[in-house]
Amino acid sequence: MSTDRWAISSGSKFEKLAGYSRAIVDGEWVFVSGTAGHDATGSISPDPEEQTRQSLRTIANALAQAGASLADIVRLNVYVAERHDVMTVSKVLGETFSDPRPTNTTIICGFPVEEIKVEIEVTARKRGA
Repeated sequence: MSTDRWAISSGSKFEKLAGYSRAIVDGEWVFVSGTAGHDATGSISPDPEEQTRQSLRTIANALAQAGASLADIVRLNVYVAERHDVMTVSKVLGETFSDPRPTNTTIICGFPVEEIKVEIEVTARKRGA
């Protein structure tokens, strides 16, 4: 496998089942798959705020394995199940990111299971790469 392009796994059973990697590092770029708020045990809080925080923790871990951090994110795609949860999710993002903040597109959508309220995918560019 080339050292310029490699995969990062979170160990989730869904990665093999659905045929994806948690993240792909391609040179200076890191692409993190849509990440719901499941913790390491596979549990998920019913609270959209906690799901957002857990999604960001999982993303931060993947980025760290790639040699990057949340500060390196240039693009967020945020998917929210319920319109009324958008401001709750946005508040957490506002607390997490500082200038220059990443770009963001937020979409109201459905998920295959009702317990998922939020999913976040990111693109990051490693600084100094």
